[in-house]
Amino acid sequence: QVQVAESGGGLVQPGGSLRLSCAASEVIFTLNDMVWYRQTPGKARELVAQINRFRTTTYADSVKGRFIISRDAKNTVYLQMNRLKPEDTAVYYCRLGPQYWGQGIQVTVIS
Repeated sequence: QVQVAESGGGLVQPGGSLRLSCAASEVIFTLNDMVWYRQTPGKARELVAQINRFRTTTYADSVKGRFIISRDAKNTVYLQMNRLKPEDTAVYYCRLGPQYWGQGIQVTVIS
């Protein structure tokens, strides 16, 4: 069974940066979309950034110009988060393809 794991979360001050990574435990063939979501208590999970196999990217308006999604040849997806704000505080999840989800990782932005 494929396991997906996020890493790189943690605590950071406003204006700081973090880089999230997400990788699968084994190769997933014909992987198209790789997506980052985030969720805060009491709110629906929201799409943060998406990248397809052509490296076409999509971002939520709230993170445009601050976050960068990328992927490598080993199907690891990254989320470079710059100029972080307290409202970016959330649990971040990755999804690889239509069905493989990570367990989520906490990102906290606080002074």
